[in-house]
Amino acid sequence: MTKTAIVTGSTSGIGLGIARALAAGGANVMLNGLGESSDGEELRRSLVAETGAEIALCAADLSRVDEIERLVADTRLRFGQVDIIVNNAGVQTVAPIEDFPVERYDLIIALNMSAAWHLIRLTFAEMKARGWGRIVNVASAHALVASPFKSAYVMSKHAVNGLTKTVALEGAEFGVTANAICPGYVMTPLVEKQVPETAKARGLTEEQVIRDVLLAAQPTRQFVGVDQIGALAVFLCSDAAAQITGTAIPIDGGWTAH
Repeated sequence: MTKTAIVTGSTSGIGLGIARALAAGGANVMLNGLGESSDGEELRRSLVAETGAEIALCAADLSRVDEIERLVADTRLRFGQVDIIVNNAGVQTVAPIEDFPVERYDLIIALNMSAAWHLIRLTFAEMKARGWGRIVNVASAHALVASPFKSAYVMSKHAVNGLTKTVALEGAEFGVTANAICPGYVMTPLVEKQVPETAKARGLTEEQVIRDVLLAAQPTRQFVGVDQIGALAVFLCSDAAAQITGTAIPIDGGWTAH
């Protein structure tokens, strides 16, 4: 039976890479992302043409619990069930903690952390009842190590790592795995936005930020590719990965090996 995946924040960046890889592997995919509905529909059609998969789109605002509930309900209505959850949606703000905008803190915690908990809460029982489920949380290298000026983001990603371990333990006897992928720097719209913010916070040029702050953390001196993260997610969702659960897997060019 074809598996159905919800991939949050999947209209660009890492989420899109994972959604594309899952669809290419034969899964039904519910895309999720904010933005113009026409843009999302164009993306959905292009992925269908590219992969031949059944793909739908729900522009739910994951900072709201009722919208997360709508995302799950729409997925069940369209595909019948939910087998795979990829919690990828996230935002970032770079600022000293004493100047950190409170409204941005609230959004980061809601979207990066609480949304993942709610989406698992709403789908976990059906996975356990069927004896099969895959939960992949896109955490970050910042779930394992910290960087200055990213207090809310680092806090939220460490929490996602803890959530992953707890869910893995609760699902262990029911065929449900939970793992966190911890990417280093990927040149996504989220990282592109961080460059000028980090330059301002650190008093550097944008070129210095890329060379001396971002890629300096990764011994390979290369950005991680979204296709590489997608391939890892597909493996974690396979039967071959049935005994991999409760892990935080870095894909970070060696960053957290320091």
